[in-house]
Formats: sequence, structure tokens, C-alpha cells
Amino acid sequence: MAERMEVKNDLRRGPRGSGEYVRSSPHFFRLVKRAFWGGLVALALLSLVVPAPLLDPANPGAPPNPAKSAWFLLWTQEVVSHGNGFAWIIVGLSLWFLALPWLGMHRPERAVWFGEGNRAAAWTTIAVFAAILSMTVLAMFFRGENWSLVSPF
Repeated sequence: MAERMEVKNDLRRGPRGSGEYVRSSPHFFRLVKRAFWGGLVALALLSLVVPAPLLDPANPGAPPNPAKSAWFLLWTQEVVSHGNGFAWIIVGLSLWFLALPWLGMHRPERAVWFGEGNRAAAWTTIAVFAAILSMTVLAMFFRGENWSLVSPF
């Protein structure tokens, strides 16, 4: 009986920021559920306001020029447009990011941004993110017919 009261008291003190152990079951997952439903409602309302532009049905005899990928893949199309060999850079970076959690598992401070011993990984991540973002913007707005550079203005 005393154990039950102890656990109950820990749960009462935990969510108020006392630094005690807090069970994630009711507290954390309620926030996740609210965020999910809020995002879903926002997306549904946004879909009513912003139309999804659809092109004509695909015609193999007259493909669009330029044929662009979906926005989240435009950066890879931009990389490959400079040569097929550059796709190996994407593969290498992907493998590096997949292995990143296991690189230096013996040091727990690696989980902190710009912590001692992981500054190179943090700066590499920021540089890769900036490069992907800039290539996406370049491919989306500054590429025209035959994938040539154009001004969007």
C-alpha cells in the first residue's frame, strides 16, 4: 500500500516540473494526440483555401519542359543534373546520417548540439541542410526550359 502511495505522489509532482520521473503514458501522449489533431485540422482547412494545381494528363508524345520532380526531391534532381556521379555524394551522406547515432556511443555528450566532441557533426548537418534548401529553391524557381537558369522575376 505504501508503494502505491509513493508512485501516486511521484505522478502528482512530476508534470509540474519538479524534476521527478514522469510516466509518459497519459501526459506526453496527450500532447502528441492534441498536436496530431491540431495539425490535421490545420491541414484540412489549408486544403480548402489553397488549390492543388493539377496538370493535364500525361502525354508521352509531348512531355513538359522542364519535367520537375516533387518539391521534396527537387534537390536530388538538381544534383543529378550536374552529372550522374554526384548521386554517390547523396548516397554517402545518407549512409553517414544513418550511422551518426552509433558514431561515438561511448560518449553521451554526443547527443547535445554543438557539445564537445560533436561540433563537426553538427556543422556538417547544418551545412547539408542549407545546401539541400538552397538547391530546392534553385530547382523550383530558377530552372526553366531544358533545365537552364532563368530569372523568376
